[in-house]
Amino acid sequence: MEVKKDLAMRQQRNFSIEFKKQVVEDLISGSSRPSQICRRYNIVPSLLDHWKKQYNLGKFDNEPVKEAALQDRIEKLERLVGKLTLENEFLKKAYQHKLSQQAKNERSSNNIDAISRPSKDVN
Repeated sequence: MEVKKDLAMRQQRNFSIEFKKQVVEDLISGSSRPSQICRRYNIVPSLLDHWKKQYNLGKFDNEPVKEAALQDRIEKLERLVGKLTLENEFLKKAYQHKLSQQAKNERSSNNIDAISRPSKDVN
């Protein structure tokens, strides 16, 4: 029971920007495979991927990689287009619903008027 408690209470490791930059540059150089780098530095592959994305965006006091910056911009714009498309569809449906309600009200209003008017006998 104490072993599990010790593992759960283990503190999160903090890595310096220089260390992260060194690990990512090691990956980019191609001298080692990602799995080898993870074993060497005792990190998980998802953390290595996260650091690589941050490196590409220039988060480690380095120049951002242009392709990564453009890809990030594309992803943001695609999310915005999706959001605007959903809003547009919602507004179209609301407008169509409003029009159908108005048409329904006009028909019922015309029917009530026709019923309430006295009919003229044409003799």
